Order: sequence, then structure tokens, then C-alpha cells
Amino acid sequence: MSVAVEMVKCACADCVCVVGASEAIMADGRGFCSDTCASHHQDGAGCAHAGCLCHG
Repeated sequence: MSVAVEMVKCACADCVCVVGASEAIMADGRGFCSDTCASHHQDGAGCAHAGCLCHG
């Protein structure tokens, strides 16, 4: 039996976003919803997705 994962939670601990596995931005071997989350919020900005208040 095989399982196909289509959606994953952003690897940013504070983020509530879910992203398509094939669309995730990979960094440090983990999938993120945006470049901002993938760069660990170096500029202090959030991911800018509606309803998400993450800032790393």
C-alpha cells in the first residue's frame, strides 16, 4: 500500500498554513509555504497569507 501526500503544514513552527507538497519551498530539508518562512523571517515579516500571524 502506498500513500500520496498532497498537502503539508508549513515547517515554520508559528505558521498555520498548509501548502501543496509539490509547491512547498524547500529549505533545510523541510517544506515551507513562503520564502519568508523558509528564510526564518530574517526581515521580521510574516508569510502574508490571510489569517496567519507568523513572524518566526
